[in-house]
Amino acid sequence: MKHSLVRQHIIETASDLFYRKGYNLTGINEIIKETGIAKATLYNHFASKEDICIAYLAHKNDRFTKDIKSFVYSANKGKDQLYALFHFLVAFFNEKGFNGCWCLNTIAEIPSENQKIRKKIQEQKEVFILFIKKLIEDNYNQNEDSKNEELARKIYLIYESSIAESKLHQNIWPIQSGLSLCKSILN
Repeated sequence: MKHSLVRQHIIETASDLFYRKGYNLTGINEIIKETGIAKATLYNHFASKEDICIAYLAHKNDRFTKDIKSFVYSANKGKDQLYALFHFLVAFFNEKGFNGCWCLNTIAEIPSENQKIRKKIQEQKEVFILFIKKLIEDNYNQNEDSKNEELARKIYLIYESSIAESKLHQNIWPIQSGLSLCKSILN
């Protein structure tokens, strides 16, 4: 198997395990077993479990970014594109194996000293806030950059709490309430 295909296979396998079982409960030996590769092959691609986690976060984020942009941009222009953030969450919640946000799951498991993983998650979340800000500028512009940014951060917080609470309660009502809150701040 080609070097890049082996690496991708490791990332996809680890991603599935980390998302389903958690970062701490997934060991290197389990990743090796599930991928069907030798330990040396894994370490030829990744120096540590932490490096695999960074690749996992990037893999999940790349897919998420592509999927949410496609979903949101397929909605009608205007507030509907902002509301589509929450409609996307409904679809995500209804997927088989829903286990909440991979970033929030991971950050809850790592020690506060682990700045490498924390920084990667923070970067991804900041990019998501910029995406929301762009949606606001394109669909609900307040003609002042600071107001657009403030509104983007509010919607982001509603979005993040909606996904976290839907995982906790294993119910869709937090997403529905989040959408309702979003609508109220956009009126």
